[in-house]
Amino acid sequence: MTINEKQDEVIEQFQDFTDWMDKYQLLIDLGNELEPLDAKHKTEQNLIDGCQSRVWISTEMKDGLLVFSADSDALIVKGIIALLIEVLSGHTPQEILDAQLYFIDRIGLKEHLSPTRSNGLLAMVKQIRMYALAYQAKSN
Repeated sequence: MTINEKQDEVIEQFQDFTDWMDKYQLLIDLGNELEPLDAKHKTEQNLIDGCQSRVWISTEMKDGLLVFSADSDALIVKGIIALLIEVLSGHTPQEILDAQLYFIDRIGLKEHLSPTRSNGLLAMVKQIRMYALAYQAKSN
């Protein structure tokens, strides 16, 4: 499934709800479904700079595809990173670098986050792209 197809799925999932309290609950549920991050990956190196909450992202290359795992100590933030992983994990570094992440605006996430959470979201996207860039440079 392409990144855009995954984004469209996320948009559909969120369109089922009109109330933002329900959407926040969906985010929390998605975060709770996220595989726990192994303690060995909860390092300073994997900690996202620019997030008010503690967020760790780890990645590895499997058969040319980047696979992300993550965790956070905040419920909604954990849901946000779960969404990003759902959309971007399992793709090539180039696909991730080329992706236009339109689902964030379409589900209304940006406008319903506090400024600090919004900054955290941007920091998470930036870190995922940095991983993609590093892995792409390694394979060239």
